[in-house]
Amino acid sequence: MSALRLFLGLLFGVITVYTVAVAVEHGLGLFPIFFGDIAEMTWNGQFNLDFLGFLILSALWVAWRNGFSAGGLLLAVVALFFGVPFLTLYLFILSQQTNGDVKRMLLGDQRAAA
Repeated sequence: MSALRLFLGLLFGVITVYTVAVAVEHGLGLFPIFFGDIAEMTWNGQFNLDFLGFLILSALWVAWRNGFSAGGLLLAVVALFFGVPFLTLYLFILSQQTNGDVKRMLLGDQRAAA
């Protein structure tokens, strides 16, 4: 579990620093570029569409894990828009809360107990 937590922390740090650098250099106009690449039907667009699929799956998992509760749906929206920074932090917190029990981390307490 220590290796996973170290990896999550490293990934969170790298993507955060990279995101800040890109935002400083290019501004916060992500959405027109992101969806514009998809509309152009290029490899950049294919990558963005594939990544969007991962974001949607991540958001659905977060909502499902939290029983589609109001809080779970709110977390799902955050997962959709904040991607890896959110997911690494969320998994890190879950690893602490569950004392490293991966089954509880992934399924939630109710499903893991069943």
